[in-house]
Amino acid sequence: MQGESLSTMATLLVIALALAAAAMMRQRALKSYAFTVWVFAFVAAALVHPRWFGTWFGFDLKYLIVPLIQIIMFGMGTTLSLADFTRVLAVPYPVFVGVLAQYLVMPFVGFGLASLFGFEPEIAAGVVLIGSAPGGVASNVISYLARCNVALSVTMTAVSTLLSPLMTPLMMKLLAGRYLSIDFTRMMIDIFNMIVVPILAGLVANRVLYGGGGVFKRVRVLLAFSLVFLGTALGVGMIPSASLGGLKGGLVVGFAMVGVVGITKLIMDHVVRGAGNWMDRALPVVSMAAICCIIGVITARSSEDLKRVGLALLAAATMHNLLGYLLGYHLSRALGLSLIDARTVAVEVGMQNGGMATGLAMNTLESAKAALAPAIFGPWQNVSGSILATWWRRRVPKGKDD
Repeated sequence: MQGESLSTMATLLVIALALAAAAMMRQRALKSYAFTVWVFAFVAAALVHPRWFGTWFGFDLKYLIVPLIQIIMFGMGTTLSLADFTRVLAVPYPVFVGVLAQYLVMPFVGFGLASLFGFEPEIAAGVVLIGSAPGGVASNVISYLARCNVALSVTMTAVSTLLSPLMTPLMMKLLAGRYLSIDFTRMMIDIFNMIVVPILAGLVANRVLYGGGGVFKRVRVLLAFSLVFLGTALGVGMIPSASLGGLKGGLVVGFAMVGVVGITKLIMDHVVRGAGNWMDRALPVVSMAAICCIIGVITARSSEDLKRVGLALLAAATMHNLLGYLLGYHLSRALGLSLIDARTVAVEVGMQNGGMATGLAMNTLESAKAALAPAIFGPWQNVSGSILATWWRRRVPKGKDD
């Protein structure tokens, strides 16, 4: 009887958190914190009712993790353009410093914290993994809110992401090899499939949405373009996975999403005649929902481990994130970057691509325990980033240094 009472109270807590998050999304001042409350709601639901995130009609929800991350990465690609990659030619030094800090500071800090806290091998590998991931797209938003160099932030995210198929497996092999067996080649292919291919597809979608010199405003052109991409996705889906070198999932999602974006643009522009910024409004909601679902699935599979080491992991994630901000900033200043650029690098270094790390933990390392650290780090960095952005926004430097 007492167990039923506790279960009822826990369920009510989940409902209360969900209602609070929904209410916060309607308040401009609290909107940036709604995501974290949604995460708490999904974590609580997964702990109380793990079967909700287990198997539906015979389908294991863990197989949704990689496609959801691919959709998130596709969304990230739609916010980028070729200029974000070529800009490195115009300002190579700040980008070089930022990417250098990204792949030196966070992996080694992660390794140090894993050793300090004495985590078991799979959880320790997850801490190193989140440190070895590239910068996350949330860093671009935080840089904008903090009045940092947004162009530099976006370029750093783009470059560090393109380097991730090489750098992430390399740092994992060097630092996490003592915890788990790391298959360098498999991890590299998985990153291409899960991250790079969807982002490249997102670049194509960006062209459809915002470029093309008006050609994509023509109904027939847009319809034909969309149908070709949807048909190609269907065709690729029928090809054996072995023939595509492990890239089948990314190609299917990429082609399909470009087609979906084209059809949606057609409907919004010529049928609904809605707001032109519909993609910018939909993207955060889709990403937030996908991340919450991923965290729920992971939590349901590692609930006992989370109860046992959750506080220690939260402490490690907090220290990891804050050290990323501090070391990224001071290393940048020591290497001669301006104060604004150093702040930008600090944000980029401190905020990692938790979705990618989660996907690699579940898909490549095949470990729900290894996914715990990225699942905790992601929500926390949004809270700390929001606080940091508020602090720096009120303290914009003036003078020749910037």
